[in-house]
Amino acid sequence: MSIKPKTAVVVGSGFGGLALAVRLQAAGIATTVLERRDKPGGRAYVYEDEGFVFDAGPTVMTDPSALEEIFAAAGRKLADYVDLMPVDPFYRLCWEDGTSFDYNGDQEAIDRQIAAFNPDDVAGYRDFLAYSRDVFDEGYVRLGAHPFLHFRDMVRVGPKLAGLAAWQSVYQRVARHIADEKLRQVFSFHSLLVGGNPFSTPSIYALIHALERKWGIWFPRGGTGALIEGLVRLFRDIGGRIELSCDVEKLDVTDGRITAALCRDGRRFAADLVASNADVVHSYGDLLAHTRRGAREAKRLSAKRFSMSLFVVYFGLNTDRHRLAHHTVCFGTRYRDLIDEIFRGPNLPHDFSLYLHSPGATDPSLAPAGQSAHYVLAPVPHLGNANIDWNAEAPAYRDRILAYLEAHYMPDLRRDLVTSRVFTPLDFRDTLNAHLGSAFSLDPVLTQSAWFRPHNRDRVLENFYLVGAGTHPGAGVPGVVASAKATAALMLADAGLA
Repeated sequence: MSIKPKTAVVVGSGFGGLALAVRLQAAGIATTVLERRDKPGGRAYVYEDEGFVFDAGPTVMTDPSALEEIFAAAGRKLADYVDLMPVDPFYRLCWEDGTSFDYNGDQEAIDRQIAAFNPDDVAGYRDFLAYSRDVFDEGYVRLGAHPFLHFRDMVRVGPKLAGLAAWQSVYQRVARHIADEKLRQVFSFHSLLVGGNPFSTPSIYALIHALERKWGIWFPRGGTGALIEGLVRLFRDIGGRIELSCDVEKLDVTDGRITAALCRDGRRFAADLVASNADVVHSYGDLLAHTRRGAREAKRLSAKRFSMSLFVVYFGLNTDRHRLAHHTVCFGTRYRDLIDEIFRGPNLPHDFSLYLHSPGATDPSLAPAGQSAHYVLAPVPHLGNANIDWNAEAPAYRDRILAYLEAHYMPDLRRDLVTSRVFTPLDFRDTLNAHLGSAFSLDPVLTQSAWFRPHNRDRVLENFYLVGAGTHPGAGVPGVVASAKATAALMLADAGLA
């Protein structure tokens, strides 16, 4: 007697959704990805204007081995699909008084720069790096792709996490080792990259520093979109199917199992297994709104703390600005107080700290010859913490940011401006279905991490799974790729293929 092959549907084509789909398809499950927008990528969407190519979302690739593993699962090589180029420095961190710090993997260069701020902090940094490597081994290598489905999973790792003082915040841990305030900012800002407040995110997230020191930071030739294209091509090469402009409206449920995904245009996709790479509140509150499980879980999740949002300006200049670092962090005059306002509201802060992405430093091909493409983002409160009319506020806020960059980092920016567009918290909410316009889903505080985060497999709907920033281990490209590995392991086991 022949056995009917298993089928799967993945809702959403972000990094997590694509990584999961490849693993499932490679293991023999006929997998279909349903994407709401006209192009794959989710937050890693690509805009093109006036010959400029703008990566909409993540631009920091910190663990190429995790990407290589996805391709290896399908019997292929990452290098045959994507060319990853090293970024140096990893970041240039700057302050308004003109001081800066080029952070990379060169220990001697790091020590030399630390000594220029405070000689006593050289040894302190070495201690912090050792701590970062300890939490990297525990939190990323051992637990990153391990699904926390039962509280006993948390109990098992509790003593180790306690030994690492994981209840301390990232900033508290950095401050234990480093005295200079600017250096504390240099080595604590990383949690913002995954939507976390350095003053409340648990110190286990200091592992990001060790992650970067181990593998460096990389950028795909052609932009982050080229990596999405490589994953899509891989998925299709092994028989996977992607349906674009397919806005999933509802997941059909019968006898405690999801039977199909229904799109707004009437298309219906039956499946044995269903995973959502969409926002977790949207997944339960909209796609499963007609079920008791969906309504209850959406209500529970809506009461959680969510990460900040972002205001992003994409802009192209008719001059070459490749002297800028690929990634520049522009610290304002405030740090703790500004971050507190970003995460709590109730208003838009009067000042800002910025992240400036200038990919031409590594890959000039993203702009016409002699020109340059950039984006700059400002962390801002999500829509639940600050009732801002972004339709009215966006033009003035964009102009304030561009004027600031011109005054401190990019002379004559507005004179050389060719094109610009903005992406606001309203766009995160309306275009990406992100609850409250949060850019990174749930805030990664200790009580919303590991077992306390939405699980990779639903505990009631037996064939429903989550992947991406809203589930374990969390946001950031390494995080969502690890979530795909964890979720795939569960789905394959449930399908009898592992």
